Amino acid sequence: MNARVLLEICCDSVDACVEAEQGGADRIELCAALSEGGLTPSLGTLELALERVRIPIVVLVRPRRGDFVHTATERETVVRDVLHAKKAGAHGVALGALLPDGSIDRDALCEFVRAARPLSITFHRAFDHARDPLASLETLIELGVDRVLTSGGAATAPEGAARIAEFVRAARGRITLLAGGGVRPANVRALVDATGVREVHATARELAASVATHRPASPVFDSSPPGAWELHATRAERVRALRAVL
Repeated sequence: MNARVLLEICCDSVDACVEAEQGGADRIELCAALSEGGLTPSLGTLELALERVRIPIVVLVRPRRGDFVHTATERETVVRDVLHAKKAGAHGVALGALLPDGSIDRDALCEFVRAARPLSITFHRAFDHARDPLASLETLIELGVDRVLTSGGAATAPEGAARIAEFVRAARGRITLLAGGGVRPANVRALVDATGVREVHATARELAASVATHRPASPVFDSSPPGAWELHATRAERVRALRAVL
């Protein structure tokens, strides 16, 4: 590989952003609720993250878990969150919208793009839910989206490498393909070589024990894995391992 491959780390806290920067990340995607696939982070989290790190921060704007078919109220929520992110000083936003038939929601996306400019715009992994990815790619190019995050429609980017390579060829440099999903130090070099992507997206997290010493027998709010007594934490050394391979 000749040119430097950009490393984006997905973070769900300010501490994670600091760890990502210390480990050598080039860019951060900031979100909340990674266990739900990522949701819009709080404005306070974004503002503090922008104070604590110098590398660019892209804000995930996703109003709820589940599918990517937005109601009119959800569309308005996305627009407001995009405007808040822009006013706070974010460098970009990651968002997405589909119609019930699996095609790109042009009306919603045009509205989002207008609200976001001049920030960079990533279409997130809603792309992997699209009925016709190649047609969707052309639509995103037409609408002025800068980047697409994709695992190639597979559970992980390494599993979807052949499809991602197809997207890279079809894009012909008109839009950036960002490969994400299951990206690890052990597979990232092969993923880049197989697909031709110049940007990769990873979480670089590990489970960490809660520091709480008082632990009720039945956690009140969070009983789902990893549960109340195990937390996901981004680690600089994991980011550093990815950066070293790239």
